[in-house]
Amino acid sequence: MCGIAGWADLGCLPEDREERVRRMTDAMASRGPDGEGVWTGTHAVLGHRRLAVMDPGHGQQPMIFSNDRHEPLVTMTYSGEVYNHPELREELQQRGHKFRTGTDTEVVLHAYLEWGIDAVERLNGMYAFAIWDEIRGRLVLVRDRLGVKPLHYVRHAGGLLFASEPKSLFASGLIAPAVSVDGLRDLFASAHTPGATLFRDVHEVRPGTIVVLDAAGLRERHYWQLTARPHDDDVPATVGRVHELLSDIAARHVRADVPLGALLSGGLDSSALVALGQQASPTPLRTFSVDFAGNTDHFVGNSLRATPDTPFVRAVAEHCGLDHRDIVLDTAELADPRHRQAVVAAKDAPALGDMDTSLYLLFRAVREHTTVTISGESADEVFGGYAWFHDPERIGAQTYPWRYFTGHSGTYQALLRPEASAELNIAAHREAQYRDSLAGVPRLDGETGLQRRMREVFHLHLTRWLPHLLDRKDRLSMAVGLEVRVPFCDHRLVEYAFNIPWALHTVDGREKSLLRAAVAPLLPASVTARAKAPYPVTHDPAYHHAISEQAHDLLATPTAPVWSFLAPQRLRDRLDRPAADHATRAGIDFALNLDLWLRNHIGRHDIH
Repeated sequence: MCGIAGWADLGCLPEDREERVRRMTDAMASRGPDGEGVWTGTHAVLGHRRLAVMDPGHGQQPMIFSNDRHEPLVTMTYSGEVYNHPELREELQQRGHKFRTGTDTEVVLHAYLEWGIDAVERLNGMYAFAIWDEIRGRLVLVRDRLGVKPLHYVRHAGGLLFASEPKSLFASGLIAPAVSVDGLRDLFASAHTPGATLFRDVHEVRPGTIVVLDAAGLRERHYWQLTARPHDDDVPATVGRVHELLSDIAARHVRADVPLGALLSGGLDSSALVALGQQASPTPLRTFSVDFAGNTDHFVGNSLRATPDTPFVRAVAEHCGLDHRDIVLDTAELADPRHRQAVVAAKDAPALGDMDTSLYLLFRAVREHTTVTISGESADEVFGGYAWFHDPERIGAQTYPWRYFTGHSGTYQALLRPEASAELNIAAHREAQYRDSLAGVPRLDGETGLQRRMREVFHLHLTRWLPHLLDRKDRLSMAVGLEVRVPFCDHRLVEYAFNIPWALHTVDGREKSLLRAAVAPLLPASVTARAKAPYPVTHDPAYHHAISEQAHDLLATPTAPVWSFLAPQRLRDRLDRPAADHATRAGIDFALNLDLWLRNHIGRHDIH
């Protein structure tokens, strides 16, 4: 998976350029515990931290292609996995290319040598990479179609710095972190502005985009985006095509030269992937589920989660013959401020309470057994699985359907100081972002009514909601050196599902009808009949008690930076509530996490 960083300028870089880039790679050492490297040229320095997945004994980076005089012509630093690299390797060999390693990195480098920038259109996978092209005098930054792998950059003097994570940019010592007001608006509005971050002047390469720096300046090129196409397949043909795509995708995703596993919740998404993955695996697939100490005694069903995961996990593990392990998280561990700090540091952003901390701890535990794991993330965005997809009131409202999601904008905004709320003007920001996002929705001629609206809803989720989830997954997994693959983000599946009419998506009257039909023969009936349940949380009241004590300590610190934004009395009111419901707990967690994040970036620097 790895971490990448670098500095390029068409003028001459200073003598300390290598040391600065080395500090950038050191800042994200967890992304690449298996190796490091820095390549230094006159106009560019590329750095790399390696998590070895393919051909672990070879493939050190940055990877260089030289001429007969051993002069570097093209140098690349690469992160991710290209799942069709065997097919590309064969094609390139037929065209005369010779390979020294079994890595997909080398395949991508030779693909660039053969086809130039257009090579990206042939790649299937999750990736972010940078190429210094000495022949053409240019830096090329590339990010995968769905934005699974992160890539950030900032202009500096006549060039730019780039890195997998913002903290790496700041480690260069060339720029200082400053929080963006628009970034805060995005945070409180649950509205992701493509290309923007929480930090002033720090940009992310947009999904499906190439950024080029050369003598003509800095420019972007979008090489992929969702398009609207007619869907002519009937229900059986559609179900068959979904199954065909998923089978091929799962088979590609279980390829690795290191131990591989999968996350299993007992829900439809993860169960479908492990069932298909097991069909393609010669040995029992290693799977992992998360649970919380005390949940057996304290679990109470609600409208979001009627049943615990455990019985369904057991059913899938037995049915598919899996090598399964339960990861049970202790409440004290979950509430430990050191883990909260680790999560905030990993994300470069405020965390989402125990949902983020538990995911971090789950990944840390899984990393003890595997280097790579598979996740069912994004199935809800691709197949319309969220409850609000099926709520006429939310779908009919002209705003983001997820705006009332507990733990996001509504809960967090309620803690703001009145003057901060007025300055941020979150409602206007959300409205502007929503209108901007609708302007990018592709449409078919004559598409009206519910079908037109549902195309908008799918597009909103894939371009404005999913990026947040993918970033969360990447940051928390890479913080412990674990590669997490997301098969449902395969662009072929996304393109196909995006153009399926809503009536087919709900053909059996339930959410994710097509996914259920495509994998039903592979799973226990109890799992295919199960209603969607969100990511689990602890039900132990001791967690609420622990974070409440931490919040009281925060309230006793009037100089804490968080009080520039949040009203102490509003947090105190939540602490006085007798019921530890999710919204109350989410608000307390958010206040603690926001304070930690601001401490990292405020005090030395202003907000702009």
